[in-house]
Amino acid sequence: MSEYNVIKESKILVTGGAGFIGSNLCENLLQNGNQVVCFDNFSTGKRENINQFLKNSDFNLIEGDIRNLQDCQVAIHEVDIVLHQAALGSIPRSIEDPITTNEVNINGFLNMLIVSSDAGVKRFVYACSSSTYGDHPDLPKVENIIGRPLSPYAITKYANELYAKVFSEIRGLETIGLRYFNVFGPRQATDGAYAAAIPKFVKNLINHESPIIYGDGEQSRDFTYIENVIQMNNLAATTSNKKALNEIYNVAYGDSSTINELLSSLRDLLSNFDKKINEVVPDYQLARKGEVRHSLASIKKGETLLEYQPRFSLSQGLSKAIPWYWDYFANNK
Repeated sequence: MSEYNVIKESKILVTGGAGFIGSNLCENLLQNGNQVVCFDNFSTGKRENINQFLKNSDFNLIEGDIRNLQDCQVAIHEVDIVLHQAALGSIPRSIEDPITTNEVNINGFLNMLIVSSDAGVKRFVYACSSSTYGDHPDLPKVENIIGRPLSPYAITKYANELYAKVFSEIRGLETIGLRYFNVFGPRQATDGAYAAAIPKFVKNLINHESPIIYGDGEQSRDFTYIENVIQMNNLAATTSNKKALNEIYNVAYGDSSTINELLSSLRDLLSNFDKKINEVVPDYQLARKGEVRHSLASIKKGETLLEYQPRFSLSQGLSKAIPWYWDYFANNK
């Protein structure tokens, strides 16, 4: 039983539903008696993330691309609420290929706004990014104070916020944007050049390989367990507080840890499965371009307007996620 309001008895479109966050949302929505439409082109999403849902009569997979307006029109049919997670993530990838990042994250986002407003959906909840804060030095990060974006990815996610605001004003579409801070948990990508830090570190440690840390490791992040993200999507989709609509919210725990501290925690937890992991040391390399030094979220706005109360700290989230990762790697060697 959830301790917060959840979406029930609705038809929900989850774009990017085969991805890490999207598939976890699909699972939660199905558990709460909803009809779920998963819309994905599998460019970064994985079929293994949704295989368990395919036999569920309340789950419908539409394979398509948000860059294709016709695909979007098919996916939006009779939908009540949109949870828009589809995007091409990764700051390094956006630096290497800004054109594709722009096409997916801006053109695709605009397509979804158009079809959602045309179809009269009740609410459009979309994934933003903490990268929007850019070079603004203040901590914690407060929603209405941002700096200069430091990457093409950050620019695209800020453009999403601007587009959503305009559509709420000129078309009456109810929107809520959620700025995710370093989300982690089960089903997060563990391979490829753009895998997030936690699954990449875990894979390295299990294989007794030195995790690569870019910079001195003293950069900090507000690591956020997937269950907190699921909670916030549900709250954003169900709130009846008119003051909460057409706004942006940080989605985080509200605490930060350095990369060195993170690696130490991972090593301690994984050594319960394999003592040799304690002997693995990191490989420090040059810091990457486009990444902020420190990140810490203020969650006061979400607490006030959406009654957001994150239930999982970094340590609590890692305690739940590490057994999943261990089983995943044990079964995929």
